[in-house]
Parts: sequence; structure tokens; C-alpha cells
Amino acid sequence: MGNTVSREIRRLLYFFNGGSRWRKLWLFFALIGPGIITSNVDNDAGGITTYSLAGAEYGLSLLWTLIPITGVLILIQQMCARMGVISGKGLSDLIRERFGARITFYLMIVLFLTNLGNTISEFAGIAASMEIFGVSRNFSIPVSAAFIWWLVVKGNYKSIEKVFLVACVVYFSYVISGFLVNPDWSVVGSSFVNPSFRLDAGFLTMVVGLIGTTIAPWMQFYLQSSVVDKGLKAEDYPYTRIDVVFGSVMVNVIAFFIILLCAMTLFKNGIRIENAIDAAEALAPLAGDYASVLFAFGLLNASLFAASILPISTAYTICEAFGWESSLDRKFVEAPQFYGLYTLMIFLSAIIILLPDMPLVRIMFYSQVINGILLPFVLVFMLLLVNDRRIMGKYVNGPVMNLLSWVTVIVLAFLSLAMVFFLLFG
Repeated sequence: MGNTVSREIRRLLYFFNGGSRWRKLWLFFALIGPGIITSNVDNDAGGITTYSLAGAEYGLSLLWTLIPITGVLILIQQMCARMGVISGKGLSDLIRERFGARITFYLMIVLFLTNLGNTISEFAGIAASMEIFGVSRNFSIPVSAAFIWWLVVKGNYKSIEKVFLVACVVYFSYVISGFLVNPDWSVVGSSFVNPSFRLDAGFLTMVVGLIGTTIAPWMQFYLQSSVVDKGLKAEDYPYTRIDVVFGSVMVNVIAFFIILLCAMTLFKNGIRIENAIDAAEALAPLAGDYASVLFAFGLLNASLFAASILPISTAYTICEAFGWESSLDRKFVEAPQFYGLYTLMIFLSAIIILLPDMPLVRIMFYSQVINGILLPFVLVFMLLLVNDRRIMGKYVNGPVMNLLSWVTVIVLAFLSLAMVFFLLFG
């Protein structure tokens, strides 16, 4: 699958006359991409909505959760990257080989429906952000869907990756917006020093939503597939690990500033919102027009970015699960199932958004909560695979990593069960 990029880079480095430090730096920038793209795309319309709601409804009290979430994201994604470079196969491919077609079939159905809900939320973000700039969704949605489809179907992995890496830079508009509100940094710091936690339905649902939107199940499938499609090998893993760590930290820095922005403006002034667009509109009188425009522009970028990646992730996952050709370096006729699923996800989501009276906010938020509920199940499959010496050889998890991973699964499962309990009986 894909071209062996690492081999090409080494051939170029053979003629590169710089010192070893410069060669390593050159190699790093050639190999980065999957980790940064996978993490940042999770700051999508659903993610921005969830972070905005967290800040607007709970102030700074949930900021501390980003620290363990960042650690867990690094832990999980470096395992996926390691499986990709060692096995040369995607996660769903390994699940089918190890656990059989029946389990894989039902898992793919759940993932398809969850990812469809997530993709619908991306087009909801496109429609809403463009309406802030005075563009009707009847125009913006068809044009966006056509552009996204053209970008992937007519491109290849290298060209698409460059576009996505540029899109990652735009997320810093939220950092700028966060500084525009002049937060009291001592108060922000105290929210980390004195974390708060409540056992009630609303608080637990928000925590599970934050976990689900930052560590979505589809991310693990996409990351491993993109590592394979990029042609990375075991000797490239140190650079891939840096890529994963940098992406995991970056995505949570952006999340931090979104929560901070909404906490210091909306929560402080007692303003209730329903979604990220409400947040963008409410920021104008509180933080200035620049903050409002930057927030809306960031949402548009995030929605377009994720509306491209989520269908790719779904196509990768399902095609690998059933042994169909899946690669961005293949043409439509060479991988009809891959591009067919990609096309179906885009245009089905776009059509649903154009239907009247769709509960877009509920779709956007609760798709993230479903991500959080599904995540422990995906992690169990991952841990069984990454500890299988027939697949990983000497690259299996060590005892400390296994302990941290299984504790993570138990905590996530507990939070999901507690949330369901309090929703039903609280």
C-alpha cells in the first residue's frame, strides 16, 4: 500500500551533505504527518461544540481533564503507530485476522454509523460557519461537498497530506482568540491545581464527551492506516512517535484555549449556548469582533478538514476489514469500494444537512458521547493485538505500558457506565 516514502528519503539523504543533526531534522519533516493530522482533525465541529459547551456550562472546572486526556491520547496513538510500522497492516485488517469476520462485521456497522453521525456534524459546522459570513447552506454545502470529493479523488497521499498539514496551522486562530479575552492566568492555573469532579449526569456526560471527542475510536483506525499508506517502517518509528506526541499535545492546547475562551466570556456572563456557532456570535460583544470572526473561521476550517478525513477513515477501516483495496495512491477504478464508500459518506451527510428540522446540535454533541462509550471496546482489541508476538515480535508492550493501558480501559468503562446510570436513575 502506497509508496515506500522512507526508502526515497534515505536515497535523498545519501546525497545530503549536512551534519547528522541536520539529516535527522530533514528526515523528521519528511516523515511527519499522520500523527499531527489525525490528532488535529479531532478538533472538528463536534469537538469545538463540545469544548465550547464545556467552557460555557462549567467554566474552568473541566480544564484539568485535558492533562490525563493528553497522556491517554499519546499512549493510545503511539501503540497504533507502532502496530502500523511493524505489521504493515491497518487496525481493522488485524482485527479481522485475529478475531474473525463476524466480530469485525458488527464492529464495522457500529463504526460506520458513528462516523456518519460525526461527518454529518462536520457539514453542520460548514453550514453554520458560512451562514455567519452571510452564505446560505444551500450554496455552501454542495460546493464544499464537491470540493472535498475532488480533493481526495483527484489527489494522492503526498498532495493531500500537504493540504491537511496547512489546515492544521489554522487552528491557532483559537489561541489568538484566547489571548484576546485577557484571561486571569492565576485563576486558570488554580483550576489545574484544584481539580473538581462531580457524580451527576450532566458533568459525567460532558467528561465522556470530552474524552470521546479528543480520543475518538475512528482516529486509531485512521492513524494506523495512514502510517501504512505513507510506507513507514520499523526504523521510522522514532520519528513517527515524535509526530504522534506533537500532534497529541497540539490538539489539547487548542482545546484548552477554546474552553478558556468560552469560560472567560460566556460562563462568566451567564450566557447559555446550544452549539459552537452560538459561541462565535456571543463572543462579538464580549471579546470583540476579531475573536468572533476568528472563532467562526476556525470552525469552518475544522469542519472542512474533518469532513475530508472522517470519510477517508471510514473507507480505510471498512475496506481493510473486508480485504478490499484501500489507498489514496490508487485511482478510482483500482479501488472502487474505497472511493465508493468515501463518496457515499460525503454526499449522504451533505444531503442530510440540507433536510429541514434536523437536530444538528444533538447529532454533533451526542456523536462525541457515543465515541467515548465505544472507545474502551476498541482499546481492548488494540491491547490484545499489540501484545500478540506473532504480529509484533519484540515490539509488544512492556509491563508499565500494559498497566497504564488497562487502567485506562477500566476508567473509561467506569465513566461510561456511571454516566448511563445517572442518566437513567440520577
